[in-house]
Amino acid sequence: MYDLTIIGGGPAGASAGVYASRKQLSTLFITKEWGGQSIVSDDIQNWIGTPSISGSDLANDLKKHVHAYAGDCVDIKEGKTVTQITKIDGGFEITLNNDQKFQSKTILITSGSKRRRLTVENADKFEHKGLTYCASCDGPMFSGQDVAVIGGGNAAFETAAQLLAYTKSVTLLQRSSRYKADPVTVEKVLSHPNMTGVLNAKLLKINGDKFVDGLTYADENDQEQSISVSGIFVEIGMIPNTEYLSGLVELDEYKRIKIDPWNQKTSTEGIWAAGDCTNILYHQNNIAAGDAVRALEDIYVTLKAR
Repeated sequence: MYDLTIIGGGPAGASAGVYASRKQLSTLFITKEWGGQSIVSDDIQNWIGTPSISGSDLANDLKKHVHAYAGDCVDIKEGKTVTQITKIDGGFEITLNNDQKFQSKTILITSGSKRRRLTVENADKFEHKGLTYCASCDGPMFSGQDVAVIGGGNAAFETAAQLLAYTKSVTLLQRSSRYKADPVTVEKVLSHPNMTGVLNAKLLKINGDKFVDGLTYADENDQEQSISVSGIFVEIGMIPNTEYLSGLVELDEYKRIKIDPWNQKTSTEGIWAAGDCTNILYHQNNIAAGDAVRALEDIYVTLKAR
């Protein structure tokens, strides 16, 4: 039976893995991939200590850091997901997607979240045919063309800023009456001469034949408006990766894990959680990493001193 199982290989999971090794806890580390959501970012400028790094480079750095310290303490299972966790005497049984089963005294959940999908008319039809969820993956294909971004948070504005480097124009549609992104980011991006922001824009459908050629939305007066664009980039939020936890820990209305921010404990004794899968107020790489360290400190004390 392992002392600890860490689920997830983003900044939170990697931080926990390094600390678990340094504290010499026998640890099972399970991750489908490294880097979390940051893997799709071309340029991350707020990872403390590193002025600029791509998402793929950050993912590789996280992987190398965990492997460098793993030694005999951390048993890494890459390319795997957890399908079920069951309480047993003295801890938990973890089942992977290949039906392997492991036992662990404690668990730290750092499984992050995934992108929310667009559900309007024709969204499924035009996915990968002009509609995309990854600007860093697909953006360059729209060089010199008019594109749209759906969303109003930091991710949406960062996507718009990236696209402005090579597209003809970017129109950002935000459903509500205000943008959720940081004010400094909003001001900077909207000041670009090829950038347009539209508030109170309720997206109705994606237009096109074989490929996207526009979209239709309802404006603040509930009047339909259409614009011509070749590409649509969707940034409308995230869905926590907690489907395998049903009935095990308490979740909020958004399926995020409820935790005690004092120590990262969940409602179930022996299970902690950190990062974007939790119900904390803000979600950032640096916050996730720090929260995972807090959890590891508490897990170590629980295992070794209580």
